[in-house]
Amino acid sequence: MLRLLATLLTLAFVGVITAGGVVLWGFAHYGRYLPSYAHLVAWEPPTTTHLYAGDGRLLVEYAREPRVFVPITAIPPVVKQAFIAMEDKNFYSHPGVDVVAIVRSQITNLKNIAEYKRPIGGSTITQQVARLPGLSLLNAQEGTLTRKIKEWILALRIERALAKDRIIEIYLNEMYLGFGSYGPAQAALNYFNKSMDDLTIAEAAYLAALARAPSNYHPIRYADRAKERRDLVIAAMLEENYISAAQAKEAWATPFTINPRTETEIFTADYFAEEVRRELAQRYGTEALYGGGLTVRTTLDPRLQDIAVATLRDGLEDYDRRHGWRGPIARIEIPELNWMERLSRVKTPAGLGADATGQVRKLAVVLAVRETDAEIGFVTGAKGQIPMRAMAWARPRREDQRVGPAPRRPSDVLAVGDVVAVQPFEAEGTWALHQIPDIEGALVALDPHTGRVLAMVGGYSFQQSQFNRVTQAWRQPGSAFKPFVYVAALEDGFTPASLVLDAPFVVDQGPGLGKWKPANYSQTFYGPSTLRLGIEKSRNLMTVRLAQHIGMDRVADYAQRVGIVDKMEPYLSNSLGASETTLIRLTAAYGMVVNGGKKITPTTIDRVQDRRGKTIFQHDARSCAACKGVSWAGQAEPQVPDMRRQVLDPIAAYQMTSMLEGVVQRGTGVTINAVKKPLAGKTGTTNDEMDTWWVGFSPDLVVGVWVGFDNPKSLGASEQGASAAAPIFRDFMAEALKGKPGIPFRVPNGVRLVRVNAETGQPAKPTDRSVILEAFRPGTEPNPTTALVLDKGFVPVDAQLLAKGLY
Repeated sequence: MLRLLATLLTLAFVGVITAGGVVLWGFAHYGRYLPSYAHLVAWEPPTTTHLYAGDGRLLVEYAREPRVFVPITAIPPVVKQAFIAMEDKNFYSHPGVDVVAIVRSQITNLKNIAEYKRPIGGSTITQQVARLPGLSLLNAQEGTLTRKIKEWILALRIERALAKDRIIEIYLNEMYLGFGSYGPAQAALNYFNKSMDDLTIAEAAYLAALARAPSNYHPIRYADRAKERRDLVIAAMLEENYISAAQAKEAWATPFTINPRTETEIFTADYFAEEVRRELAQRYGTEALYGGGLTVRTTLDPRLQDIAVATLRDGLEDYDRRHGWRGPIARIEIPELNWMERLSRVKTPAGLGADATGQVRKLAVVLAVRETDAEIGFVTGAKGQIPMRAMAWARPRREDQRVGPAPRRPSDVLAVGDVVAVQPFEAEGTWALHQIPDIEGALVALDPHTGRVLAMVGGYSFQQSQFNRVTQAWRQPGSAFKPFVYVAALEDGFTPASLVLDAPFVVDQGPGLGKWKPANYSQTFYGPSTLRLGIEKSRNLMTVRLAQHIGMDRVADYAQRVGIVDKMEPYLSNSLGASETTLIRLTAAYGMVVNGGKKITPTTIDRVQDRRGKTIFQHDARSCAACKGVSWAGQAEPQVPDMRRQVLDPIAAYQMTSMLEGVVQRGTGVTINAVKKPLAGKTGTTNDEMDTWWVGFSPDLVVGVWVGFDNPKSLGASEQGASAAAPIFRDFMAEALKGKPGIPFRVPNGVRLVRVNAETGQPAKPTDRSVILEAFRPGTEPNPTTALVLDKGFVPVDAQLLAKGLY
């Protein structure tokens, strides 16, 4: 007996030693090439980046894995307990692998196999962390046994390296729970439209029920199965004494329902948001953009953005209607019993959508053409009418943006079977003929003191074209560049009343290049004219003569100072805006005129914070020690330093502002006078009317508008900046400044205001009808007896004869 006992003990000892050796060999063999888990110490899951408008409204979210990261200290106990009770009740006591749970699961699986039931696992939460796909610790292609052994080894190592709370924090935040949800915080929003803190026991139990296979417990497709699983979690929570019997009974009795997350209110500003997205990707990389959990406060003013969208779309549609009807979108055969089905097959053009007021535009087919209207049908079977007056604009489009005769009857415009776009008209059931413009345009509004982009619309429709014509379209500015020739002259000793000869100008361009002969838009010569008149009437010949006198190197320097171009070639043609730029660059340059000559850099971003709330970028880099930790007790406000570089002389900048105000009052921008507020700006029209511009400002808002075709071609012989772009600026400013007092432009120190004749620039007489206050530097006021006229040099003339118009 003793010999048998000794033999058994020996065999047991050898077995233990052998088993231990096998285990050690397994650890050495399988653990040798396991990946490092060191990154788990500083692990941060991909989280959603949020962009907000200036007023705090959400603009857009960027994420590869929609997730709201929540530290373990902020996760409600009921949520943590639900997962632990169901997934790993011994989590806080085992070393990473729960041998008891493994044995128990294998015994259960023997019963399940006999009863043809699905086998269960005995994995701990730590093991589940080891195999989470987002952490990339295990190779999913390896065999089951090999992968399981590696999983055990990794779990034991992770437990030695990380605290339990850190492990479950990783587990909860990395877990995919269905409905596009990573982590219980996102799942609480998506399933129940509430925060984790507001979850009931039954709701927390359902989220824990999703941990292993969310698709198997889908709340709609498999509602009964999902409720059964939820109730199992509640039972497990009761068993672990996380909840009382009364709480469990109440949770079991709770009907199984979900309340999916309602659509988050998002303010739509597609061109602006895309511009911010590009800047963030360039600054921080795509990984940070789509997984870094950045919080980005942008500069967008939603009110101004809405106005910008409406006025630009209206302006482009007005232009398009002026240039006629291009015909139907498609044609289908009528009469047919299935015309609705045929109409449903016609693809809705990108950009149709709703109009600026939110009225829906639809596709319709013409069913009948009558004497005074056309009957139309919609894909729903509903019918309506297009009265003749709602299509009276539809003159046939001809070449070069010309139009044919005005239609007299509906049959001049429409035919049965035409598929057209329509929008609501006056009475119910009546519709107006609509056409998506083939012209494009852009509008941008900036704060001229900071460069903050307050509104940005890069085209008629983002769905139609994502190309942002504010920032990406390089076009010739034409006459909109002239102010920077004039401001260079003002700093060179000229005044707004200085005289320049408006007369023929010829430049020999060199061997074989012929002679360059610029001309005024009106093809007329006006003789000696003031700089003010040159800007107000946009005189090309005066501008070229002025640029030749002060030197194109000087003009190019000013263009580069204000950021219109990075490098300008010193060709005289560039004084008339031949060098390409973008709308945002030119608009910012005008901002530097009205702000007194201070350098600004356009920005769409005010501040960027990382996932922990630390500010990692701030556009306003000014420091103000006296602003921190201050309680208000009526003391003087702290002085914040002005770090902007002076790029234009303040007096010259004001003189230019005053001259551009004259453009609105008496020049090419008189249509803007309708706003009845102090405004200034300049038109721009390039050769053959291929680009039209208006860039202008109030004292605290600078706005640029461009209208043209993406593939450059003439807008039509009758179109120019004053007709295509300026009305959009006018309508934008009328709405933007509605209800606000008119603020005069700020006059810097050192300016002397003198009453002069607006046409001659000479000191005003009692009999003069057109008198203005002109801005001069002290000592540069006009001489009442003699004036100098710039031709090839300065020529003295009799001021008396000039005043009488006899020179």
